[in-house]
Amino acid sequence: MAKTQMHESGPSGAIYGLGLIGAAVYFISHATGFWMGVLGFLKALVWPAFLVYEAMKSLGM
Repeated sequence: MAKTQMHESGPSGAIYGLGLIGAAVYFISHATGFWMGVLGFLKALVWPAFLVYEAMKSLGM
């Protein structure tokens, strides 16, 4: 019988989830209308991409 390995990512998923909630609250609270709130929620889904982009830009990469 072959052994299978399972890699769990519970802690990182929890951090991403908290970041998602925080980003959604931030972006939606700064929205000026309904569709800007929808856009804010979509931005909250991809906030790590914004973070990495700004980090790489500040490092000159």
